[in-house]
Amino acid sequence: MRERVAGSLAWLTAPAREPGRSQDVGFLVLRLTLGLMWFYNVAWKRAPDFGEEADNGLYYFTAYGSEHPVLPPWAWLVDNVLLPNITFFGYLVIAAETAAAVLLLTGLWVRLGALVGLGQSVAIALSVMYAPDEWPWAYWLMMAGHTALLLGASGRWGALDAARAEGRLPGRQALVWAGVATVVALPSVVLSLDDPLAARGPGFNDPDPSLSTGNYNLVGALVLLALAALLVLAARAGDPDRTRTLGLAAAGLGALAALSLHAQLGFTDPLLGGTPSSAAAYLCLAVVGLVLARSRRTA
Repeated sequence: MRERVAGSLAWLTAPAREPGRSQDVGFLVLRLTLGLMWFYNVAWKRAPDFGEEADNGLYYFTAYGSEHPVLPPWAWLVDNVLLPNITFFGYLVIAAETAAAVLLLTGLWVRLGALVGLGQSVAIALSVMYAPDEWPWAYWLMMAGHTALLLGASGRWGALDAARAEGRLPGRQALVWAGVATVVALPSVVLSLDDPLAARGPGFNDPDPSLSTGNYNLVGALVLLALAALLVLAARAGDPDRTRTLGLAAAGLGALAALSLHAQLGFTDPLLGGTPSSAAAYLCLAVVGLVLARSRRTA
């Protein structure tokens, strides 16, 4: 026990220079944390007016960039470009934050995801950094975290980038994502049995810790389970052609589910229930399926 404690203290105080698994795990934790941040952040972006009529949501927080200016040119941009075109701007924000969430969580094109997240972090900082009750260091930390992912070897472990670099099938990642989808879907299935079209997630959509897994009704949860099954079958198929077919089926179903949500949110009750975060979840599974389909090797 004493030797173990001494070894831990030695590791903590040694020069942090050596590469290895601990560095990979550190980048994994940072990447997933930032990905989950964007995954939750996109949930409250409400089309089509993004809070303009009610003076809340994205419109409300964007207006802070003019009311509490950080940079005069940005304040001018908010007043003259962003707020007058909030619908177009809102959909751009959803696209950027969804891309950051999907790429960072799946570990596909991690550097691109980090760059998108860094740009969005800068935009948010310029809008709200000087607003009441805001903590400027939160935004410096967001920018620093994305910079670390952008410049570091942050796709070496638990990422689709690692499988792509090694020319192997991302079977393990596919099984992990299938497991996550199943865990999220099953409570929604049970809770929605009495009202199949009511969006009732597993209770993880909590604004206090700002965490979410998305919301789903019975139909949406069954789509999650179907995606999970397709990923498992594709990962275990053994035959490259069968893996490609099943992977493409997962990619198509996930993309269609995400697009259907965005087409209906703000206009009607979505067939799948859910929020923009739910759409991001479907896209994560679609991306995993697409990488499976495009993998050249099955081992």
